[in-house]
Amino acid sequence: MNSNSSCPICGGTFNLGTTTFTVDFGKGVFVVRHVPAEICNQCGEAWIDDDTSAKLEEMLENAKLRNAAIEVIDMAA
Repeated sequence: MNSNSSCPICGGTFNLGTTTFTVDFGKGVFVVRHVPAEICNQCGEAWIDDDTSAKLEEMLENAKLRNAAIEVIDMAA
C-alpha cells in the first residue's frame, strides 16, 4: 500500500499508524504491539508492509521454537 492508494475494502484513505498483531498458534499466543502499519481512516483496517510482515513471521517462528505459551513484544520499545 502507499498513501496514494485507497482501501480495497471500503475505498477510504490511509494514514500511517500502528496496530497490534496477534496469532493463536495452538500451543500459545503471540502478540506484537505497536506494529507500523497503514490504517484506513474510514474502516480502520490495518495494512502491514512486506518487510514488517517478514519480521513478524520470523519473530513468530522463534516463539514457536521456544514453545512460548504467551509472547508479547512491543515494536516501539
